[in-house]
Amino acid sequence: MDAVDRQLIQALRENGRASYAELGRLVGLSGPSVTDRINRLEAAGVITGYRATVDAASLGLGVTALVGISLSDAADHEDVAMRLRDLAEIEDAWFIAGDDSYMLKVRVSDVDGLERTIRRLSGTKGVSRTRTTIVLSTKWENRVGELPEDA
Repeated sequence: MDAVDRQLIQALRENGRASYAELGRLVGLSGPSVTDRINRLEAAGVITGYRATVDAASLGLGVTALVGISLSDAADHEDVAMRLRDLAEIEDAWFIAGDDSYMLKVRVSDVDGLERTIRRLSGTKGVSRTRTTIVLSTKWENRVGELPEDA
């Protein structure tokens, strides 16, 4: 990956809807050259997808919570991960080091929905404990910082 690839990646992180022509002007290449580079970055798994960022509350998902999951000693981590994937309320899931095994970002309509989700999580095979933190307000999400120099 060279400096031009890094510029393209940064530009797409900031605006995933930028046209190839816009990107080409930014990096000094033709649209077809940008297309080729982006296709190579996608094929290599560097660019993994594109999505719209939406306001969750406007979709009726007014409660966000972070839920730590501790697993039983005999739990199969991959089996638990597959079971967690089945819960639509889980927006993000991270396997982490520390007191918990997983940290989940959950979005639901209301506190009753959160309670139902926590009950389902607690009843998931391999889960021994949950710990929930309710988000009061979001200061920012999906922050796009500068890429490190050696990326």
